[in-house]
Amino acid sequence: MKAQLKQVSRSPKFMIGFSLMVLIILFILIYPLFNPGDPLEMIGLGTFFRPGTYVSVYDSLNVQRTYTLRLPDAAANRIYGKLSHYERESMKEWLIKYGEQEGVPGLTYEDIDIYDVHELLAMWWEYYDQEKRIDGMTIADRRMFARIDDRVERIFEDYDIRLLRYNYYTGEYEDGGVVTANDFVNINEVANVIWLPLGTDNFGRDVLKQLVSATGASLLMGVVAGLIATALGVTFGLLSGYVGGKLDDVLMLIYNLFTVIPGFVLLVIISFAIGQEERGMMTVAIVIGMTSWVWTARSVRSQVMSLRNRDHVNMSKLSGHSLPKILARDIAPYIASYVVMAFILQVSTAIIAEAGLSMLGLGPKTTEQATLGLMMNWATSFGAHLIGAWWAYLPVILVIAVISFSLNLMNTGLDQIFNPQLREG
Repeated sequence: MKAQLKQVSRSPKFMIGFSLMVLIILFILIYPLFNPGDPLEMIGLGTFFRPGTYVSVYDSLNVQRTYTLRLPDAAANRIYGKLSHYERESMKEWLIKYGEQEGVPGLTYEDIDIYDVHELLAMWWEYYDQEKRIDGMTIADRRMFARIDDRVERIFEDYDIRLLRYNYYTGEYEDGGVVTANDFVNINEVANVIWLPLGTDNFGRDVLKQLVSATGASLLMGVVAGLIATALGVTFGLLSGYVGGKLDDVLMLIYNLFTVIPGFVLLVIISFAIGQEERGMMTVAIVIGMTSWVWTARSVRSQVMSLRNRDHVNMSKLSGHSLPKILARDIAPYIASYVVMAFILQVSTAIIAEAGLSMLGLGPKTTEQATLGLMMNWATSFGAHLIGAWWAYLPVILVIAVISFSLNLMNTGLDQIFNPQLREG
């Protein structure tokens, strides 16, 4: 046992995969300590808020102290913030069309950088004129560009903002002071600040908190499904391979039936038959486990058939040992390494199967616990991929990929350890 553990610890592939899984599990356990609460709590009154730090405007205006700072890039950043990405793209579009029509050098797609606001504005002021007509441009487009030009003209108008405060005693609004362009507040002194590194989803929920919870739920489902599938596969494989005869014929018939009917199709049919309200996390995990054991059973059967006529097994038969004792003591230890590898693959397969089921709307019910598949389902159902809300689905895809990659890396490392023919020289 010690020698095997030593070999495992010296496998780079296994250790990399194992380290990734440990990091994922630690993050799942530690992050809720710093950000407690219900992952399904709707904190955003809207959909798909972008990642970032959100500061209460009301509280920032009511801090006890403001600071006067003169940052060298403040004006440029303010201009950049006032012009939306769409407006800068539209300005670039007009400049390119004008350059093509008039043959103006320097007005090509490569020459115009929408992120260099000063250069973009310099080109706009130099060439744009509402009276100029671009071939093929509709009246609606010309009006849109005119509105953008009006906005550009007002972009440098930094007016001070005067506040009005309500007096509860007099029932009237009083002068609350002036906010200038150089007034700043310390974010640590603002009462309500929230950091949303992955923004919010279509229901206004913290995506990172939800992702951490969903990863833990999917891993739990994968482990449960993997244990069920591995237990069934090993049990039937041992009986089929060792006993043989009619029992083997019956079990082989079952194997063939499961092989003919694609496992995922069978999984979809069973999940649909159960019904949405009855499909809890554990129910789905059990269904996945009970429909994915066949390949494990077939593989175990083939290995047991090569072991059942060995000398030590025959000695146990002659000694009158019972069938369970022979299987447990004389055969199971020789396939233990394969069972571990089969379990790892079953966990990975179960996580991907749950994601596929949830994408079809046949996963766990949506009111109790998020899973990685449910998060993908919500993101696609509400068009996150169509509006550029990458934070709602891309992290989920990456987490599924990393989990599958780490589990398969662990399996490959174990396979190279226990199969000498696969060891790298």
